[in-house]
Amino acid sequence: MEKEDNNLTRRDFISRTAKTGVALVTTGVLGYWLKKRERFPGEVELSTTMNDFRVNLPANLPDIVIVRNSSPAELVKSAINELGGMSRFISRGDVVVIKPNIGWDRVPKQAANTNPEVVKTVVELCYNVGAKKVIVSDVSCNDARRCFRRSGIARAVKSVGGYVILPEKRKFKDMKLGGKVLDVWPVFTPFVETDKLINIPIVKHHNLAGATMAMKNWYGILGGRRNQLHQNIHESIADLCNFMRPTLVILDAYRILLTNGPQGGNIQDTKEIRTIAVSVDQVAIDSFGATLLNKNPEDFGFIKKGYERGLGNMKLNEMNIRKINLG
Repeated sequence: MEKEDNNLTRRDFISRTAKTGVALVTTGVLGYWLKKRERFPGEVELSTTMNDFRVNLPANLPDIVIVRNSSPAELVKSAINELGGMSRFISRGDVVVIKPNIGWDRVPKQAANTNPEVVKTVVELCYNVGAKKVIVSDVSCNDARRCFRRSGIARAVKSVGGYVILPEKRKFKDMKLGGKVLDVWPVFTPFVETDKLINIPIVKHHNLAGATMAMKNWYGILGGRRNQLHQNIHESIADLCNFMRPTLVILDAYRILLTNGPQGGNIQDTKEIRTIAVSVDQVAIDSFGATLLNKNPEDFGFIKKGYERGLGNMKLNEMNIRKINLG
């Protein structure tokens, strides 16, 4: 059985969230969705408009590092080394939460979830530089236990001492996202009860958004009726990108899903391109990811909206991009 951690105390929570500007206020019992609210007896509302886990970095670092043609582990290690190593992002004693895409009851070759070896390597690197605890979580679309098991991620994380937290109703709290579409929405609290946050999406086709990569991956922190957000999917993705500012983004393009996403299922819809990219700019890395799907950044509404809001750069020709071929 996977290693789970469900024991963060209220004292721990208040201590960790204070530095991200989160205020706790007492709430009522009746619930509503979107502009209204849903909550349960005894819960609290977390009022915030941003969770910023970024660190100060030298100005001369590449905007994106792209590494190709090796094993998932070697690609990840090489890419992060080009940004100065994991110690540039994770400090001794940090609690780190990793957000892969673990939405679907699929095996790795179906490319519906983040590659388990990529996740495992990131957990190892965090521990190697002194992280106190490394947690991996996602709010899956299919049954969470099956998703974590069949994706191979639960086993991979456990093998290097990481913790898996499965979604539980009691760990969702209403938060004020302050977005154009997303006002108040239930958020899975482990994603804001941490010192550092690493986003590890896979590159794949999405039948509504066009693609799901780093920005869209934040749907996996939400509870509630997420399908309601599809009515204005590009704006809601930009809202989430504004709300969650990760420490690091690692784009898994080892095997990508080219069509019939986000769920996939047919291995013929996938392609192994053995690529990993890293950045601290969610808009920039999604702009690169678009090219892996034979598209331009401008083809995706959420990328354009993120750029227009000042959340990152979509102009690949303006970026300092470092490319490495390990083959």
